[in-house]
Amino acid sequence: MQEILNIAAYRFVPIEDGPALRETLRARSHALALRGTILLAPEGINLFVAGAEATVRTFLEELRADARFAALEAKESWSEAQPFRRMLVKLKREIIRMDHPAIQPAAGRAPSVDAPTLKRWLDQGHDDGGQPVVLLDTRNAFEVDHGSFENAIDWRIRKFTEFPQALRAHRAQLAGKTVVSFCTGGIRCEKAAILMREEGIADVLQLEGGILKYFEEVGGAHYRGECFVFDGRETLAPDLRPRANGISARAAEDPDLAIKR
Repeated sequence: MQEILNIAAYRFVPIEDGPALRETLRARSHALALRGTILLAPEGINLFVAGAEATVRTFLEELRADARFAALEAKESWSEAQPFRRMLVKLKREIIRMDHPAIQPAAGRAPSVDAPTLKRWLDQGHDDGGQPVVLLDTRNAFEVDHGSFENAIDWRIRKFTEFPQALRAHRAQLAGKTVVSFCTGGIRCEKAAILMREEGIADVLQLEGGILKYFEEVGGAHYRGECFVFDGRETLAPDLRPRANGISARAAEDPDLAIKR
C-alpha cells in the first residue's frame, strides 16, 4: 500500500524575506514530520516534499495562505517508503541555476501547452495551425537516457547552465517548427522557453507541469522509458509508480539534486 504522498512544486515570484521564510518553512516541515528539499531564492520557490498525506496537504494549505504562493500547483505521486533521508530548506541565488540573469520568469511567463493538447498534437502530427511540432528535452543527458518523448531533441547537456550555449549552437534545428520545451516538473523548460523567445525563436511553448504532469493527465502516450527523479525512487513509470527502492546513489551524494526538475 502506497502511503507516502510526494509533491513537486515551484513558483517564480519575488521573495525578499528569504531568511525569515526559511525559518518558518523549516519549523513547519519538521513539526509535520516531512522530508525533502525546499529552495528559496529572490526569483521564487522550488520544492519537493514527501510525507503522510494529511500532513503534506496541511503544509500545502499553509503555504498557499501566503498570497505569493496562492497559485502554487503541485504534481502528486505516491510511494510505499519515504524517498528522502532528511528535510532541507536552503537559500540559493536561483531556484534553478541557469547563470543567465536576464531571464526573469516572475516578470512574465512563456506561453505554455497543457498535456492533453500536446498529446493531441502528437497524435495528429502537427499543431492546430498545421505546423510541425518538435519536442526539446531540457534535462541533463543522464536523465534523458532513462526515458524521453519519441523523437525529442536532446543536446546532451551535462547541466542546465550549458543550455544557453547549446541553443546558440543548434538553433537551426528549431526553425519553422512549433517548439515545445519540457523537463521533469516544468521549472527548467520554463526558463528555457523564455530564453528561446528572447533569442528570437517565436514559436516556443513550455509543457505545463513537465513530464510528471503529462503522466498524471494523459499517461505515457508518445513517451518511451521512465522519468528520472532525484530522490530515493530514482525513476517513475508513466503510471507514476516507482521502479526502484531505496535511496539512489545520486540523491544520497547530493540532496540538492532532488529539486533539479
